Amino acid sequence: QQIRIKEVDNFQATNPDDINIVFSTIQGLHTRLNTPQENSITYDDFESEKIVLISDEAHHINAETKKTKDINQAELFDLNSWESTVNKIFNANNQNILLEFTATEDLTNEQIIEKYRDKIIFDYPLKSFRMDGYSKEVKVLQSDIQPFDRALQAILLSQFRRKIFEKHGWMIKPVILFKSKKIKDSNAFLEEFISKIKNLKESDLAKIQSNPNLDSNLKKVFDYFQSNQITLENLALELQEEFSENKCISVNSKNESEQKQIAVNTLEDSDNEYRAIFAVDKLNEGWDVLNLFDIVRLYDTRDAKSGKPGKTTLSEAQLIGRGARYCPFRLEEDQPLYQRKYDILNDEKEHDLKLCEELYYHSAYNPRYIQELHTALEEIGIKAKTSRECKLFLKPDFKDKSFYKIGMIFKNERVKYAREDVLGLNASFIETIHKIPLLSGYSQSLTVFEDEKQKQANKKQKDYFIKSFGSSVIKKALSKFPEYQFSSLKCFFPHLKSLSEFIESDSYLGKIRIEVEGSEIVVNNLTQDNKLDCVVRLLDKLSSQLQAEKIDYKGTKEFKPFMVKDTFTDKTLNIV
Repeated sequence: QQIRIKEVDNFQATNPDDINIVFSTIQGLHTRLNTPQENSITYDDFESEKIVLISDEAHHINAETKKTKDINQAELFDLNSWESTVNKIFNANNQNILLEFTATEDLTNEQIIEKYRDKIIFDYPLKSFRMDGYSKEVKVLQSDIQPFDRALQAILLSQFRRKIFEKHGWMIKPVILFKSKKIKDSNAFLEEFISKIKNLKESDLAKIQSNPNLDSNLKKVFDYFQSNQITLENLALELQEEFSENKCISVNSKNESEQKQIAVNTLEDSDNEYRAIFAVDKLNEGWDVLNLFDIVRLYDTRDAKSGKPGKTTLSEAQLIGRGARYCPFRLEEDQPLYQRKYDILNDEKEHDLKLCEELYYHSAYNPRYIQELHTALEEIGIKAKTSRECKLFLKPDFKDKSFYKIGMIFKNERVKYAREDVLGLNASFIETIHKIPLLSGYSQSLTVFEDEKQKQANKKQKDYFIKSFGSSVIKKALSKFPEYQFSSLKCFFPHLKSLSEFIESDSYLGKIRIEVEGSEIVVNNLTQDNKLDCVVRLLDKLSSQLQAEKIDYKGTKEFKPFMVKDTFTDKTLNIV
């Protein structure tokens, strides 16, 4: 049976055989339920339906929980809040399910801890996310310069990253977020930015380059442009084009057009040319963009209280955490795509690529604010409390040996295994007779402490080819396992042409035999349920073997020579 997935406005008059989904914000759902209108969803929709609620950014539905310490149960019941709306839906049917997802749950709050004590399925904090290499490393670059010059530094880093990506064959377009305190400030800076970029001159870039306190990575940027014969005059022209007005977008209005909303959520698309985003707090939540590499803070205020980071600083830290999600790329097939690869640095190429694994937060020179921001970043786990670079040197006497100077090492390559040589199931699995015991229904009572001989159930065995059970039984059994969907089977068996071939062919299930054990009546007269049970158990066994045999990569048989001195070099290790 074909199952349809349908978007609906409510659950009235829906087809029970379909998967019906209502998409809504929690604010919109709360409003619609508590101020019902014609054809809108109502609480009545949930009384006779089994509902699965999937809540993203679920920390928003915990307002009541955080207040329960200060209010009594009667007041709690009467509250008309987002959380109470969700609870009413959830409790409308005892078979309802509520799945919550959030990256910012406050597990330091006693009421929150108590609510979720026995409900957390998976807790993967940002600290683990970073330590496992799935995030960019965060760098804070503070500069005692004017806001536009700070923005210009970010632009230079962004353009350098773009060229490094292109050099290695990746068409990744880095973007910058310019964050203001107020909407009028954001609009004013956007006008200033467009005007100054349009009139950008060689002297503006020379002013940045000549700064005696210039950050080492920015020095590297200028060195790169110079070594590639890109003059400051040509660089200015290039930046005028790359950051022109039509490549800047402001998202400050409460009523942004749908086109703008789509634009800021598709910044990674090849046909999206925006390089600079101007905002206040419109993108603080629910905005996921992997190619964000620079955030420029255009204001210089603090809101710390009692030495602790304030609400604004924590919000900024959470924004940095969102922007720090890793932008996937790799140069070699055997490198992980979604994890950092250059925490250990070898040569200049890797130092260049390291910058493509970092998010820079550009702020004014304000040591007290920076300390508060570091504290906030440590609290959410996106920054290690301590980090250092460790230089790893080869011993001088080893470098002096002829083995190091002229010696060779032979290496093969790790390549993607396409399984083109796999033409069916493992022969040993096909040739094995797989034993499947069935319940016989036999029972016997014994008297404890009496020496009574135990009678044995009279069990019989009989062999069957599972193909003889019929394709309908086998297809139903296959449908119980996601790994036996045809698209999944093709990953294991690239030459497989159809599900029918998998069932009928002697190279797959066609020759597999099972030995059914049970009472004589049962084994000789298998019901459809018996047959289904046998096939399901056989497929479960096969699934385990397929997973055990799954190999993503193989080593090539060709070994190539490499100089020892080029293979083993001094390295820099980033320790957090």
